[in-house]
Amino acid sequence: MIRHLLSGADLGAATATEILDTAAEMATVAGREVKKLPALRGRTVVNLFYEDSTRTRISFEAAAKRLSADVINFSAKGSSVAKGESLKDTALTLQAMGADAVVVRHPASGAPHRLANWVDGSVVNAGDGTHEHPTQALLDAYTMRSRLGRLDGLHVAIVGDVLHSRVARSNVLLLSTLGAKVTLVGPPTLIPVDISPALAPGTDVSYDLDAVLPGVDVVMMLRVQRERMNDSYFPSAREYARRYGLDGPRMRRLPGHAIVMHPGPMNRGMEITPEVADSPRSTIVEQVANGVSVRMAVLYLLLGGNNR
Repeated sequence: MIRHLLSGADLGAATATEILDTAAEMATVAGREVKKLPALRGRTVVNLFYEDSTRTRISFEAAAKRLSADVINFSAKGSSVAKGESLKDTALTLQAMGADAVVVRHPASGAPHRLANWVDGSVVNAGDGTHEHPTQALLDAYTMRSRLGRLDGLHVAIVGDVLHSRVARSNVLLLSTLGAKVTLVGPPTLIPVDISPALAPGTDVSYDLDAVLPGVDVVMMLRVQRERMNDSYFPSAREYARRYGLDGPRMRRLPGHAIVMHPGPMNRGMEITPEVADSPRSTIVEQVANGVSVRMAVLYLLLGGNNR
């Protein structure tokens, strides 16, 4: 097993499959009366979040606690970071406290990679800038496998604001490794030139959502990250929804078995309508539940499933 999880590129097919298989076993814990395992008793997991987060931070916290680890939540707001402390100094402080794993979210792309050089424990990237979010890609892959029974040979359309999406990058890398075909769909201004063949050979790009939908097994809608946009990437929200939003008529163009995914949080009415988000085809709530199981698997394999 790898020591850190920093990128989807860190995961070969065997390692990724081991994580998914372990997550399936961890999922059985949720059905027990006592939802805890003693696997990481005595270990300390630090959630180091420099950006606001609800789903990811709580998911990692729940995962660590279900494995009986001690959890420290470190928020940049109201801490010494707000007083100007550097990432390296924070890392050295965590090292001195005996952190066995650091789960980090940071607005700067590459920050988890730097952190991994400064601490002895494992580092898990929970999102760095517009770069990557590997555990989200793992939970997405787990959800696809649970719903559709396989990953190899699936055709996945990732739709929307790919330019600013760390989720898209990690999914392209991981899904390609696991044998799925990925098509990126969106306006030309929101599809970066470096993310398709250069990142994962076989990845396609399309600017026509309606043409892609009839041939996919999974459509993953991405949130339009307006907080990261300094320029006008499309004429208006209404125009974006008309061209690239997933509504009822578009959903009905999908094959009968196809599923709809979204990493959240959603802009309802923009990239996805309530009718689609709340439909039986939607896996959005499942993705949240599966995230805890997948992150349990990651922490277990990094801290408990090896002999470091």
